[in-house]
Amino acid sequence: MSNLAQHLLDTAEKYGERPALRMDDASLTYDEFRDVAGQVAAGLRARGVEPGDRVGMVLPNVLSFPVVFYGALLAGAVVVPMNPLLKAREIEYYLTDSGARLVVAVEPSAQPAAEAAATVGIDAVTVGAALPQELMGPAGEVPAAVERADEDTAVILYTSGTTGKPKGAELTHAGLSSNARTTQETLLEATPDDVIMGCLPLFHVFGLTCSLNAGVLAGSCLTLIPRFDGSKALSVVQRDRVTVFQGVPTMFSAMLHAPNRDDHDMSSLRLCVSGGSALPVEVMRSFEKTFGCIVLEGYGLSETSPVASFNHPHAERKPGSIGTPIRGVELRLVDDDGNVVAPGEVGEIAIRGENLMKGYWQRPEDTAKAIPDGWFRTGDLARVDDDGYYSIVDRKKEMIIRGGFNVYPREIEEALYEHPAVAEVACIGIAHPELGEEVAAAVALKPGATAEVDELREFAKARVAAYKYPRHVWLVDSLPKGPTGKILRRAVEVPGQVGQR
Repeated sequence: MSNLAQHLLDTAEKYGERPALRMDDASLTYDEFRDVAGQVAAGLRARGVEPGDRVGMVLPNVLSFPVVFYGALLAGAVVVPMNPLLKAREIEYYLTDSGARLVVAVEPSAQPAAEAAATVGIDAVTVGAALPQELMGPAGEVPAAVERADEDTAVILYTSGTTGKPKGAELTHAGLSSNARTTQETLLEATPDDVIMGCLPLFHVFGLTCSLNAGVLAGSCLTLIPRFDGSKALSVVQRDRVTVFQGVPTMFSAMLHAPNRDDHDMSSLRLCVSGGSALPVEVMRSFEKTFGCIVLEGYGLSETSPVASFNHPHAERKPGSIGTPIRGVELRLVDDDGNVVAPGEVGEIAIRGENLMKGYWQRPEDTAKAIPDGWFRTGDLARVDDDGYYSIVDRKKEMIIRGGFNVYPREIEEALYEHPAVAEVACIGIAHPELGEEVAAAVALKPGATAEVDELREFAKARVAAYKYPRHVWLVDSLPKGPTGKILRRAVEVPGQVGQR
């Protein structure tokens, strides 16, 4: 039995009366979670959903998300999660590309989802946030999980499409299952006594695997926050005695800079996990010092289910590093021709292992390009040290080439994060007639803090080589972010007087 949803049935058998999901005052035990997921499976079957059919989900982090997700898997369907901020035209693309049979949404995404479904010619079902009653069949015996093979697709996750149209990464039952188990057993070391903070979007693979699926395997409680806010997160940690917090770097920063941060009891936290993008070392140090907990940084992608490497508990932790490969996964650094680079050299991370996607949905050419030899090319550049710890230097596509010299934006950002007034930084390249590209930085300051542009430029200049420091610095209220809160360098607007990309 390979169906990922079997984990829910097994956990309910063992820990049925324990809390599984919470969202403020609403909650479900594992018995209740299993029962309502079973009713969703029955409801989907009644609507004609067959094993292998795709079911779209446009839901934020509300109780209905895990219930619909596991219900669809129990029915043997393939889940296509989508960001609830998408517009009708974007949802239409995902529904058409995946060939979805049905789409499920919650307000306020119901209108664009219904509009997209009507254009495509499929049903849209609007459900409540606390319980997807509109999709549930009658209460009764919980159906067995529909049998699925290891290599059957469980989830199609669309990658953010930094180049061209988004592509659907096909994640299998076996790949997602093994990644959740490795996360639960070797990284989180989660148990039924843990309370995991669910503020990472569940429609994104980091939240889906590391919060929801790993939590279900462990029998832990997942406490959900539909829309992340630093102060709200602090109050939920205190209220629910959260033991495991998982976030992207901007979430750690938001909690650190929350005006009332010292009013909350954070003593229940035993572990914090950062992923999604590089956590500035200064933010990590401040967070650990302020809240008295350990932050472990890991690395992964949609295509790798997602976790590929991690600063493992009980091993040396290296701040600024993404750690070592997890169980069942191999990493290596290669050049443009796929050859392993010399020790100490920068190369592109290539990944092989049980976490790897089956391929991009109906895109054999893109799949062959991404996995030419069994090793997935990530597009991330890194170094590996003598202990086997990997450190990302940057995205291959975001590296700045200034007068023939490679400048890695992350290094400049790290330098600026050391300035006491700086909250967020994005370093980008702008066009330059002689040098090709010039280094530039957009900076958002901490609430109430002040700093002059010249001061920030000089601050960076004192910390990095002369060819690297940003010649252009400008202040912004905030930086553009993706669905997980990751700062999007490519979306930073360059002021007219500075130049253009």
